[in-house]
This record gives sequence, C-alpha cells and structure tokens, in this order.
Amino acid sequence: MKARLFNFLITLVVVCLATWAAWTLYQRYLYDPWTRDSQVRANIVGIAPRVSGPITHIAVHDNQQIKSGDLLFEIDPADFNAQLNVAAGQVLNSEANLKQRKQDLDRQSELYRNHVVAEQDFQNAQDNFSAAQAQLVSAKANLELARLNLSYTKVFAPVNGYVTNMNTSEGTYVTAGKQLLALVDASSFWIAAYFKETQLAHIQIGQKANLALMGYKQPFQGVVRSIGWGIYVQDGSGSDATGLLPSISQTVDWVRLPQRFAVRIEPSGAPPVPLRIGQTVSVALTPDIDHTAAPLNHGVVQP
Repeated sequence: MKARLFNFLITLVVVCLATWAAWTLYQRYLYDPWTRDSQVRANIVGIAPRVSGPITHIAVHDNQQIKSGDLLFEIDPADFNAQLNVAAGQVLNSEANLKQRKQDLDRQSELYRNHVVAEQDFQNAQDNFSAAQAQLVSAKANLELARLNLSYTKVFAPVNGYVTNMNTSEGTYVTAGKQLLALVDASSFWIAAYFKETQLAHIQIGQKANLALMGYKQPFQGVVRSIGWGIYVQDGSGSDATGLLPSISQTVDWVRLPQRFAVRIEPSGAPPVPLRIGQTVSVALTPDIDHTAAPLNHGVVQP
C-alpha cells in the first residue's frame, strides 16, 4: 500500500513538473518569441548599362569586393566619340549661322530705321535670328547628350558591395537598360525572421534579439526595426498580382496553421563571419527594448 502511494506521489510530482515545464516554455515561447525560420537578406543593386555596345574591358571578377566608384566594365566608345564630334560640329555650325543672322538683323534694323526696307523684311530678320538662337540651344543640348553617352560607356559601382553571379566576358554585346550583373549592397544586410501571427502582439520595434548563424555557436546581437504588413495570399484571393509581397509557405498543408510574417532585424553586433544572402539564422527575442534605435537603419557591422 505504501509502495503504491509512493509511486502515485512520484508520478504526480513528475506530471506536475512536466506540466509546469510545458507551461513555462509556452509562456516563454509566447512572450519571448524565437524562431529558426530566419534568413540573411540584403539589397541587390542590378547593374545595367545606359548605352548599348560591345564590352571592351571588364575590371572586376566574380565575388569581388568593390567600393563605390570603382570601374566595373567599359563599352566600346568609338561610336560615341564619333557622335560627340558630330554634335560638336553642329554647335559650331549653329554658332556661325547665329552670327550671320545677327549681322543680317543689324543691317535690317539700320535700314528699317532709315525707312529703306519694309517692315516685313525687318520682321523676317528678327524671326531668322530667333530661329538661329533656338537651333544653337538644340545643338548644345545634343552635344551635352553625346558627352553623357560617351561617359556612360564606363560603368562604375554605385555602392560599396560584392559582385556576385557574374557571367559575362569581353566582347559581349550589352543592351541599354538590361541588367548585366548583380551587386550586393554591403551596407544593407538584415535578418528576415518569420514569426507566427499569434506572436506579433509580443514583438516591438526596438526589441533586442540574440542571433546565431547555422554552424556557428558564437551569437551576435540585433534589433527589431520593423514588422511586415502583408504576405502573398497563395490561394489566389489576394490583390498582389505583381508578386511584390513575400510568399511564405506553410509547413503542414493539412493542418490549419497561423500565417508567418517577416520581422526585419538589423544586426547591431559583429557576426562571427561575413554575412551572406540566404544564410540560416536562429533568432531569439529578449524583453529588452532599445529606445534609442531608429527604425529602418540599414547599416551593419561587418567583421
């Protein structure tokens, strides 16, 4: 009898401890959310030439780190040099024509004052002078455009970053406006952490987070900057026809699961390795709030 009572008490204690542990973990999960469904993201700058032509020189290689203003590649400038010379000649011709029309207007003005020519001749001279002025303005604009097109034959990096997925060689003919390579903006790394909609009420802007990259035990810190306002509705009932909203798949199709929304977290400490787009991150939010942090600051401290 005593043995049964003892076993019953032991079982009761174990069940109570398990219930308490489960409740504690649930409360912690609810009020201090964490997730392993997180990835490193960064802004991608698509590099496209502003003029068309064959590439004569490539100054970078795949996965190279570059600085803003570094030369990426150069397009054959021969045609654009010729266009610049043509435009310069048109300016000289327009200037000469304007000078001639000015001389004609001066003569016609003097003759008109002396009542030698008719008013119509004087007005024609004025109109010709005005037309010559307009032609000179147009010629100078064409010259400036030719200079710009010539300068566009050299394509420079607009931001500090990393060249990635570069698959082109010298001699390739490129088309204006068609993206040729991708540049990862080094100042824009952030963490996209996907939390359930039931957890969003317990996430605040400025809340601190402990971050850990897969394969690295050394954690680093982050701060919540913003919470996503929408996801793509996959059953077709949404209005996001252009695919601009993130598409987040549910993990179990036959169970009704809460939707997950992206929480944008900015790293505030040095990660153990340089961040790369697509790295898997574990995110655990803490109750601490950084009230001095400004939202949507895309900077990141890189080792």
